[in-house]
Amino acid sequence: MQVLKGNIRHRILDVAGQLFARHGYAKTSMREVAAQAGIAVGNLYHYFPGKDELFRELLRPVLTAFDTMLQRHHGTHGEDILLMKSESYLRTCIDEYVRLINRHRDLLNLLLFRAQGSSLERFREDFTDRSTELVKDWFAQMQARHPGIHTRVSDFLIHLHTVWMFTLFEELLMHSISGQEMEDILHDYILFEIEGWKAITRI
Repeated sequence: MQVLKGNIRHRILDVAGQLFARHGYAKTSMREVAAQAGIAVGNLYHYFPGKDELFRELLRPVLTAFDTMLQRHHGTHGEDILLMKSESYLRTCIDEYVRLINRHRDLLNLLLFRAQGSSLERFREDFTDRSTELVKDWFAQMQARHPGIHTRVSDFLIHLHTVWMFTLFEELLMHSISGQEMEDILHDYILFEIEGWKAITRI
């Protein structure tokens, strides 16, 4: 029975992903999801109490990936700023972005282009605000740890740092860029960012 329930849940998520991609969150109904999944509407609500909960569960892997990336770089136990001076840091960042896009391309499309009407409609703005606050705190930690560097930059510049990341993702997705071309673009973009931050922070 447990295996059967797991199969049904997986089928619901699979069908919902297809419908959300085709129609967007706002124009997809729970009734339609149930019909396509081959189950009664009441049974669908047994697995997911509402459409928003279904949408969020579908996107949970990419939401987790964004949060993990943010905490790794700028959380309380984030990386040391001096790592930007190492040659391996560029490669690590490129691999991280490539992995995020390759693993979650379909979910990224849903999150960034098809979430209107859901509680994730403002994910980009909410994540940017949270990232800005975390980076500010991280900069303060780095300044205390390395008194010789300069981290007193404007909140707006920190805000733009995350806005540009989302713009990058959106453009790569909209233009269906992948493979080596995507990796080359990411290399140049991330190199541009690293060298810029190194100049600003004087490391």
